[in-house]
Amino acid sequence: QVQLVESGGGWVQPGGSLRLSCAASGISLSEYTMGWYRQYPGKQRELVAWISNYGTKYGESVKGRFTISREIPEHIVSLQMSSLKPEDTAVYYCNAFKWGTTRNTNYWGQGTLVTVSS
Repeated sequence: QVQLVESGGGWVQPGGSLRLSCAASGISLSEYTMGWYRQYPGKQRELVAWISNYGTKYGESVKGRFTISREIPEHIVSLQMSSLKPEDTAVYYCNAFKWGTTRNTNYWGQGTLVTVSS
């Protein structure tokens, strides 16, 4: 059974930092594109960052402020967030994605809330 469990969310003042972690079980991180997405109330989820064997990709609004990393043996994907802004306030979700020959595989965590305010 695949599980993605996020942790590290919480409240932080503007300009501060937070580190989110995603503990993955039931999959090998080297076989999946691991990503972080966020969702605002009433909006669709948007890409924050992803990491794969081919590199990383960041959403435009977080470039230069957020860093995604993975520890394959520990099955951990992390998102280091710095210079946080109020508009970074959202629920952050961990995602595991793999292309398939007949269908793709897509897993989501339960989400963790990040609140940036003074």
